[in-house]
Amino acid sequence: MRTDLTRRTLLKGAAGTALVAGIGAPAVLRAQTSDVIRVGHLTPLTGFLGPLGEYAVMSIKLAVDQLNEQGGIMGRKVELISEDSVNPSTASSKAQRLIERDGVALIIGEISSASGLAIAEVAGRTKTLFVNTGCNSDALRGADCNRYMFHVEGANSMYVKASGQALLRDGMIKGKKLLSLTADYAFGHDLYRVADRFVTQNGGEFIANDLVPTDATDFSAYILRIRQAQPDLVISNLAGNQITSFIKQYREYQLPFPIAGFGFDTALAWGAGAGAMQGTWPCIWYHTISTPSSQAFTKSFSERYGKPPENQAWGEFVAMNAIARAMEETKSTNSDDLIQHMEKGAKFDVLKEREGYFRDWDHQLINEMYTMTPKEKGQMSDQWDLMELSAAVPGADQELEVIAPSKEENACTFA
Repeated sequence: MRTDLTRRTLLKGAAGTALVAGIGAPAVLRAQTSDVIRVGHLTPLTGFLGPLGEYAVMSIKLAVDQLNEQGGIMGRKVELISEDSVNPSTASSKAQRLIERDGVALIIGEISSASGLAIAEVAGRTKTLFVNTGCNSDALRGADCNRYMFHVEGANSMYVKASGQALLRDGMIKGKKLLSLTADYAFGHDLYRVADRFVTQNGGEFIANDLVPTDATDFSAYILRIRQAQPDLVISNLAGNQITSFIKQYREYQLPFPIAGFGFDTALAWGAGAGAMQGTWPCIWYHTISTPSSQAFTKSFSERYGKPPENQAWGEFVAMNAIARAMEETKSTNSDDLIQHMEKGAKFDVLKEREGYFRDWDHQLINEMYTMTPKEKGQMSDQWDLMELSAAVPGADQELEVIAPSKEENACTFA
């Protein structure tokens, strides 16, 4: 009788504490007794972002397996719970469930900026760390910033400035008329806003901005409007497999107007195939980067999956290892402890020449980026070797924050 009452009292007390804190009792009990560190992973595996989500899942599984082979984190095994986020509503409910039912220490992932915002709201409410690996919207680092959200993925401003510098060098912006095709959702709207600001500041002009539904597959009407408008440069502010479809169809029309992108993922170039790519595109990481850690990652990923990793895979791998390091250094899985530690600006390996670090005022990872142009078929070593990588941006003699959004451009105030 006494043992039973004691057990009931403990359960009741834990459940009561959990309800007061706004967290389900199972999560609290599991967190208190578990000898593993649970990591929640959310990313879209269906829809127009699905091809990128597949790389995200493969990469974070590889990262977790490698950590466990090395003894885990603080001697504790890492347990991964990875799910399809589908859309903002689903992302929000699954984030809540991962935290309250499964007792995850943090959530990593996402690609859709709209879904990323939904996850961030849950993370802020439950005071749970969320590391964004694929959402680009400047608003997530600005008006919608959140103390419990960090960003491994580059902001739209970083992609625009990286690609924009190459276009300025080639005389493609100043005094030129540009036409944009923009993905019709949060990411695309934010990307066009940032792109328009950059182009205007540098003497160019957008003469049109066509919004493209995320499920669009036929771009013939858009391409005909491009032919009628006769721009000096066509800009892709598209997302996911929209880019693959547009590139392939644009090539078929053989229009004389050059194209470039302010947002890009290398899996989309692979989807288009050799001969379809053209123009200048931004890139946050590419599998040909020759640093030892980058090549080790590429080798491990390729041996396991039969193809090289692309930039979304880079985001998951860097995020998981950065968090593992922070946990080891703080000897804690507590979100507030990890946030305080990462806000100190410690530098760490991001599989590039220069180390990266998180800024304390918007939690953006500051690191190098690149631009890419397509290779001729005779220059390709294999089917994945489609693009030629530029030198790192910013240059070695410049501060890394040159391409990042400034406080004046993108103010963030943590509650």
